[in-house]
Amino acid sequence: MTQLTKDLLADGLLQELEQAPSQGGRPARMLGLVTSAGRAVGVKVVADHIAFVEVGIDGTVLRSASEPFDAATATVLTDLTMLLRRFIAGGSDVPLLGVGVGVPGSVDRQGNGLVDSTQLGWQHVPLGATLRRALALPVLVENNVNALAMAERLYGIGRRYDNFLVVTIGTGVGAGIVVDGVVLRGNAGGAGEIGHIPVAMDGPACGCGNHGCLEAFIGEAALVAQARELGVIGEQAGMASLRAEADAGNPLAADVFSSAGHLFGRALAGIVHTLDPETVIVLGEGTAAWKHWSFGFELSLRSSLIPSRRGLAVEVETWQDESWAQGAAALVLATPFDAEGIAGEQGRLVRERLVEQSAPQEPSRP
Repeated sequence: MTQLTKDLLADGLLQELEQAPSQGGRPARMLGLVTSAGRAVGVKVVADHIAFVEVGIDGTVLRSASEPFDAATATVLTDLTMLLRRFIAGGSDVPLLGVGVGVPGSVDRQGNGLVDSTQLGWQHVPLGATLRRALALPVLVENNVNALAMAERLYGIGRRYDNFLVVTIGTGVGAGIVVDGVVLRGNAGGAGEIGHIPVAMDGPACGCGNHGCLEAFIGEAALVAQARELGVIGEQAGMASLRAEADAGNPLAADVFSSAGHLFGRALAGIVHTLDPETVIVLGEGTAAWKHWSFGFELSLRSSLIPSRRGLAVEVETWQDESWAQGAAALVLATPFDAEGIAGEQGRLVRERLVEQSAPQEPSRP
């Protein structure tokens, strides 16, 4: 470990900080990442907007932005490329290691980036190849919840666990599955699509084309539709109005969330029994109303778990657009630890850029 640390110090990737108090031996010298060693850009793509972040090599968000976007337009890739170029152009002089993109859907491989997404209306969209050609940078593409799981593994609660589950509620319902420290992607990058677990034979239509999926009951569109049908909110009102009604004590509004929490808890219990995680982390836009979800969720989850698992810890975090995009940037920053080769050729290119910029520069000759 001492030699590895010396090598990283020599490469300019670590720096010595202040000394830690002695615990009986020599005072320890604290080490930190050199933030000028590199940066990454993260992108969250949803149907109606894009969120961008620029992060330092330690994951700290340096700047962020959000732009309107139409994922259904015929010029979608051209539009995305233009917006991304504009954001990159406003960045610092620190070397840019690469771009990470999180999308709601299945991605064949991070280093390839062929996307299928029911939420975006995309089928076999060559997102990764298009951006790589346009930007001349390494580009990694991943399901957005898998990207969040990666960020949790690097910076969040997941640092304390080798096996955990990240579950998101909001526009969609998804999961990132971490087993032995590695995000589980499945055969074609579609592992974790828990929003499409069938929970009712003759349930409402889902965006995937099936009926009775979990997402069709507890996704944002489903909750808004229920609230309109009950007369809790007007026909043109959305989630913000529903949450405001629940916060104001409207029992019908509170019941919409509580019923969703009940169904969510039962479904999650089945997933916990299947995967046996050490902890579950719940996040996403829907957590803004978690105090209303929790009434139905907590009892439903605990009563549906077998006795030996009823003590499972559930952590709830409120992550918004910036955090989703930070997860996408984590795809780039995680490549030095990619022992499984998940990032493929693009991961190798990121590592090369990191090594090249940190190598000592020979002085120019007169």
